[in-house]
Amino acid sequence: MKEVLNVFLIIIFEFIIELYVFIFLSSARLEKRKNFVLREVLSFLALLIVGFGVSWLYPYIGDVAVGRIAIYLLLFALATLQAWLCFKEEYRTVLFCCGMAYAAQNFTYKLFVLFWGFGEQARLFENWNDNFFLFYHIIYYAFFIAAAAGVYFSFIRPVTKKLAGGGEYNNIMLTSSVAALAVTIILCSVEDVFFAKFADGRENSFASFDIFVLRQSGNVLSLLCLAAVLFLISLAVTERNLKNEVEYLQHTIRQGEWQYKMNKDIVDMINVKCHDIKYKINSYLAGGGLGEQAIKELNESVAIYDTAADAGNPILNVMLSEKRLYCEQNGITFSCMADGAGLKFMSDGDMYSLFGNILDNALEAVEGVWDKQKKVIDLVVKRAGGMILIQEENYFNGERKFVGGLPETTKGDKNYHGFGMKSIGMIVRKYDG
Repeated sequence: MKEVLNVFLIIIFEFIIELYVFIFLSSARLEKRKNFVLREVLSFLALLIVGFGVSWLYPYIGDVAVGRIAIYLLLFALATLQAWLCFKEEYRTVLFCCGMAYAAQNFTYKLFVLFWGFGEQARLFENWNDNFFLFYHIIYYAFFIAAAAGVYFSFIRPVTKKLAGGGEYNNIMLTSSVAALAVTIILCSVEDVFFAKFADGRENSFASFDIFVLRQSGNVLSLLCLAAVLFLISLAVTERNLKNEVEYLQHTIRQGEWQYKMNKDIVDMINVKCHDIKYKINSYLAGGGLGEQAIKELNESVAIYDTAADAGNPILNVMLSEKRLYCEQNGITFSCMADGAGLKFMSDGDMYSLFGNILDNALEAVEGVWDKQKKVIDLVVKRAGGMILIQEENYFNGERKFVGGLPETTKGDKNYHGFGMKSIGMIVRKYDG
């Protein structure tokens, strides 16, 4: 039992903690599931229980390459499953973050092994005697913290900033990254098992200088492979972001076309109304003046221009007035109760994009509704419990399918549509909504 406990604390538990440090750093920007803390604690305890069970097998299969590979891949798979249970993301995204964490964990470990190998060869640790175990772990943990900080600020942090945008990964790039990581981990495990047989009393201490050179060469090769894996992961995120930019440009072009159509309709409506007003004025003047009925008709003609919104926010006022004019022209009832003063924390561009996407989607939906009584858009913006609640309701003909928590686009070309909903989600997440 004592041997199993030592294996668990020194090997399995340390590996799980190191891996979790990097999983925490890599997934910090992912959206959490409900009851996140409870899920995290319970699933982590479950993983520790499995890890303790694995500790019973380690003395029998841990010295064999296949056995060691199986143990670490099992723990990695369970850690990935545990993260998926805690984060409200697609499994591929969670796998991506955990793969990045595993590569970073192995990179810092191999960096320490390289450093320690030179210390052993220089006989720097021979006089530690009974204090060897204590001093070794002090140096190891100090090295791990410093290396982890270096890897985080130089690589993980820039990558996780890009992860916040959301979007789909290239399946080939994602598969290549995971496959490269798996091959690298297998090679590292084979290398560790092989050179442990030539150790002179302590791991990474070799009597033969040739074996030492081979070991260090293997460590350098492992570091290069792990760096390549991290580079592949960075490329995958960059490629994903470039795809997002293309989608956004396509969406912007489509929004521009929609805005042109809306503005043209509004201008046409104004021209018609101006023509009607001019005609009525000339008619009334020719008839001898303006009576009560004539004044009433003129008031009705110009009533459409009395649409200036006062939502307490200049950007929102302009947008709501514009949409209301369009609705009036197209037989759509637009009801709005908006407290725009509470949106001052948002940038003008984000606010325009957010409400533009919301209302444009609603307008497209109700234009396809046949029943005139259902051509209704209802928008509410209010403060509730220290938060801003934005609620929009409208009718829609047909059925909505949801993909990844968002309604799937009804456009024929699904590659370059549906970005409006993604944009809404991105803006909401940007402000921790």
